[in-house]
Amino acid sequence: MCTEKCSQLTRRAALFGAAAVATTAALDAPASAAERTPSFRGGRLTDLTHPFTTSFPAFEPDEAPTRRTYVTIEDDGYYMQEWRIIEHTGTHVDAPGHFTPGGRLSTDLRLSELITPAVVVDIRSRAARNPDTTVTVDDLRTYERRHGRIPPGAAVIMNSGWAAKAGDPAAYRGADAAGVLHFPGFDPEATEWLLRRRKIRSLGVDTLSIDPGVSETFETHVILTGADRYGLENLANVDRLPPKGATVVVGLIPYEQGSGGQARIFAVS
Repeated sequence: MCTEKCSQLTRRAALFGAAAVATTAALDAPASAAERTPSFRGGRLTDLTHPFTTSFPAFEPDEAPTRRTYVTIEDDGYYMQEWRIIEHTGTHVDAPGHFTPGGRLSTDLRLSELITPAVVVDIRSRAARNPDTTVTVDDLRTYERRHGRIPPGAAVIMNSGWAAKAGDPAAYRGADAAGVLHFPGFDPEATEWLLRRRKIRSLGVDTLSIDPGVSETFETHVILTGADRYGLENLANVDRLPPKGATVVVGLIPYEQGSGGQARIFAVS
């Protein structure tokens, strides 16, 4: 997700991002070769990745990918395509450097950071009534009353029901007559709360952006990436995940100098 609006940052978000880098640095000690990762034996697999197609909705229409046949079996002995893509289309990762100057890039994210416990916050009923709704601190407290404390290092995933609209770009983007987008995301205060009080690893959404579509300042992006954390956007099948107990595996493509990139993301529960 990226437009010319990316440069419109609020003072509050920028200040929080700078502070969060300092307060969370202790969580990011260098990984050793023997660093432990979760075991997946016996789990149920859920694919959280939309197929990457030229028709999948893009944040801006001109960001849609294109493809052409590069060689054919008939003419060349093998088949291959050529794609034109940007890093933030389809199911993808926002690396810290996407919004934070000097932030880590795709090749800097460790495997241990890309395998996390998953927490799913369900706001479907409210999103059906109000496309501009967000995951709030109240939602997080309600979640914890029902399902227990959000663990440190978790991927906190919004289930808004928006993935069902992915086959209809106009509905998925929700653009009005003025071109303003309308879809759910995370409230900046909820993002701060999760970083400071629960030390989460990432945010995930089943929409185009971890910020709601109406945002012009992208505070949630600035806060999250300023804390050296990453985002997951355009997730599929989050409604198939349990509220807690799953593990998310993010198969990020390590693009050179990547601000993020496409990923095959799945969960084990």
